[in-house]
Amino acid sequence: MSTTEPGRAAGAGTAVRWRLRGGVRLRHDPVRDTGVLLHPEGVLLLNETAAAVLALCDGGTDESALAEALSRTYAGVPAREIRAFLAELARRRLVEPSPSPAVPGHSAAGPSPAAPERTDG
Repeated sequence: MSTTEPGRAAGAGTAVRWRLRGGVRLRHDPVRDTGVLLHPEGVLLLNETAAAVLALCDGGTDESALAEALSRTYAGVPAREIRAFLAELARRRLVEPSPSPAVPGHSAAGPSPAAPERTDG
């Protein structure tokens, strides 16, 4: 079991890029006129702000960009509340951190060695 705090990646200070877990779908329920999160065990009814948060959980948007995007539409949505919401959904196994994007010149084993300098000439 990992001791990493929900909402924080294994690397210290690294922002998490959240995504919906496999089998979980964000949809709009036209009967209730609200967002819903469909998952194998049931349905979670969402308010407008929660649906907006989850719509941005694409695996590529980090928490700070997510909070910034929401602040353009909704007033008074603190980043800590967004993190707490996503941490609760992670605890319920509805969202998960996306793998870190690949960084050119790096591998899972670390940075690739630098090419030797040419000394001919």
